[in-house]
Amino acid sequence: MAGGWAKDGAVNEQIEASIQDELARMRTHAGPAGESATHCVECEEPIPEARRAAIPGVKICIDCAQQRDSAPVLRAGINRRGSKDSQLK
Repeated sequence: MAGGWAKDGAVNEQIEASIQDELARMRTHAGPAGESATHCVECEEPIPEARRAAIPGVKICIDCAQQRDSAPVLRAGINRRGSKDSQLK
């Protein structure tokens, strides 16, 4: 069902496009690559051998990783595709 100037299926297309954008973002930020660091790049503490073996390319220690993971990620809460509904608000 179309509403206003939108064509049939426009809402589903926007949802699908948003999902694809997020998947692409996740793939580009998949994780560490290259050789593992022996010391954390943030706090300079030694990274245990077991962590370097478990996660190839690791650059930060467990404590710094936990702090980074627990920090809130701020993202823009706007509709980048500019739907009519977002312009009316």
